Amino acid sequence: MAIRVPVLLRQAPYEVIVGTDILARAGEFILQVLPAGKCALITDSNIAPLYGDKVKASLEGAGFKVISVIVPAGETSKSLTQAEAVCDTLIAGGLDRHAHVVALGGGVVGDLAGFVASIYHRGIPHVQIPTSVVAQVDSAIGGKTGVNAAQGKNLIGSFHQPSLVVADCATLETLPQREFDEGMAEVIKHAVIRDASMLAALETYTRPELPALIARNVKIKACIVAEDEQEKNDLRALLNFGHTIGHAIENTAGYGRYLHGEAISIGLAAALHLSVEKAGLARSDANRVLAALEGFRLPVEMPADLATNDLLTALRLDKKFREGSIRFVLTKALGSAYVSDEITMEDLRGAIEALRK
Repeated sequence: MAIRVPVLLRQAPYEVIVGTDILARAGEFILQVLPAGKCALITDSNIAPLYGDKVKASLEGAGFKVISVIVPAGETSKSLTQAEAVCDTLIAGGLDRHAHVVALGGGVVGDLAGFVASIYHRGIPHVQIPTSVVAQVDSAIGGKTGVNAAQGKNLIGSFHQPSLVVADCATLETLPQREFDEGMAEVIKHAVIRDASMLAALETYTRPELPALIARNVKIKACIVAEDEQEKNDLRALLNFGHTIGHAIENTAGYGRYLHGEAISIGLAAALHLSVEKAGLARSDANRVLAALEGFRLPVEMPADLATNDLLTALRLDKKFREGSIRFVLTKALGSAYVSDEITMEDLRGAIEALRK
């Protein structure tokens, strides 16, 4: 049974369809929102052997003419160079402004394919078929697309909402344990900023509960996105809890050393530390969140070889800075969060150093 979660945007609302073993119906679902025609199925070298043929057959069965584009797996594919190569493939394949893109994969594929769709012929429709926990609960929803620059993560991108998201929880069963666990960092983040009761569910979590858990998180993300589509007020910024320092870790360590959720987990630990010190969060609540992260084998300590000054340099390039001032997400109580402009660079230095103990 599929769960349909609406993303109620004013201009272009769409649905997130969550279910198990629904990849074979992808073409059917997409045909309900986009006309049959040419499309590019963009995936990566890990996902293509697992699900590429199934999704392509489903699309073709619904009347779509499919060009498959396979990029190397990994964060390094989130680059302008790779985006240009994909665009060249689409041009060679004869895709015009009436075509569309289908992104099949995790967050890297979704961000890259969505970005390509946003710039190809000045923008064509795209559909997200996320296959990782991070992508299903977070990155596939909300229209943020982009690639990395040498100086920082996601510094080049655009808002380009998908026409549909199809989240098949069966794809999560083939994830290596480490990749499954990293996605839970985003789930735990949602619990901290919007749904404290979900922490209790995570403490007794079992894998068969996946569809309900994914749908619960999709509803949180969909609600926030609908209220602040392009991050023009502080509401959508709440989704960045833990991400300021987390992105700095990814950039400083070099993309690939840490999975996204692993870096975000350390960033969450830093944000919890600052929330205790500056926002009055109870230490017992912070410890409860840290225990949830550690329960999914996620790191909560700062690596000794990442220099504090290097991390602070990377932080200054973060998109969450506004004219040089820091906008940092804190929580006073689990289930809520707010954006503070009172955190200083010295506060960030202190949080980073505190995680080394």
